[in-house]
Amino acid sequence: MGRDVIVLGAGIVGISLALQLQRRGRDVVLVDRQGPGEGTSFGNAGLIQREAVFPHAFPRDMSQLMRIARNRSIDAVYQPMAMPALASPLLQYWRNSHPDRYERAVMGHAALIMTCIDEHMALAQEAKATDLLRPIGYHAMHATQAGLDAAAAKAEAAHQRFGVNYALLDGAALSAAEPHLLAEKAGAVHWTDPLSVSDPHGLSVAYANLFVAGGGSLAIGDATTLERHGGGWRVQTDAGPVEAAEAVVALGAFSTTVTQRFGYAPPLFGKRGYHMHYRLRGNAVLNRPMLDSDTGFMLAPMRNGIRLTTGAEFARRDAPPSPVQLERAEPVARTLLPLADRVDEAAWMGVRPAMPDMLPVLGPAPGHSGLWYCFGHAHQGLTLGPSTGRLVAEMMTGETPFLDPLPYRPERF
Repeated sequence: MGRDVIVLGAGIVGISLALQLQRRGRDVVLVDRQGPGEGTSFGNAGLIQREAVFPHAFPRDMSQLMRIARNRSIDAVYQPMAMPALASPLLQYWRNSHPDRYERAVMGHAALIMTCIDEHMALAQEAKATDLLRPIGYHAMHATQAGLDAAAAKAEAAHQRFGVNYALLDGAALSAAEPHLLAEKAGAVHWTDPLSVSDPHGLSVAYANLFVAGGGSLAIGDATTLERHGGGWRVQTDAGPVEAAEAVVALGAFSTTVTQRFGYAPPLFGKRGYHMHYRLRGNAVLNRPMLDSDTGFMLAPMRNGIRLTTGAEFARRDAPPSPVQLERAEPVARTLLPLADRVDEAAWMGVRPAMPDMLPVLGPAPGHSGLWYCFGHAHQGLTLGPSTGRLVAEMMTGETPFLDPLPYRPERF
């Protein structure tokens, strides 16, 4: 089957890119080993994070480093056997988190983040999926006044520099906003801009259905079979080989399994995350997602129940799931909300694709005409899928990009 473009990866990033290319008249086939949105896009806190202008930096405070090194926390854990392979990218991550270099990451990250609401709403309106996007923001709670004051200072910096909106709640206001909160807190930053997604997988499926309705094709296939064929590209699928003039690698944390075959092996590393759903007791409700900033997990109201999402686990990509963070977080979560039984039979796990400079890889593949890259979104794949999809689609079709693509160029690695 001859196409204009093969997009490898049917997560939120790949689906969004396929839609943006389709909008520009390209005949696109979306190839994945599973259904749309069934990979890492399936599990997250369900936030379109307009406030996330400051990317997650590697801790540089010695007390924080020592806390993580003890490997007993909730927000970050590691498997010792994985650390030798992760040493180089994590060292680069630490280096790029120096204040001088981190500022470059902030500027590149914020330029994308500031577009996320508009780009998502444009697709959601077409897909008739706006009912999944709740304009309620979320609460980032703090147990101490010192922690709340520090968070308020950071929120004000985000407001002053990038127009991020927030409200500061004291303990009484937080209790009024969440009457079933069990614990007393100093207060919270209510980030008011983010959209809360009640069903992240449902949103991916809605975007994929819009793509198919517009004439796009979905195929089950093996991305690692991508090869140069004539003047274009070919990949093997269950329906036979698919050929196209151009191809895009949008495989998240698994992108380098393909790119390294074409001489490109950037220091991409994975941050594994887990989630579990819970029922609430009696008539209890959670009105907004809440981040327990002191321990590093989130509770979010979803269609399937209250979703508890964890921080980052550093492990080998092929290591079996080890949901120790969930086991540590659940008892703390039960002190915050009247959680009842677990809904899921087993914890879900996904891998966030992170780059050491905290910016995604977007643009043409060095040395290979017609091959493009769109991966490395770390914690913000759901947030940035439509924005980065538009940017790459504009580059591929010769339009003037709506943002400067230079900070995200693949050649920087």
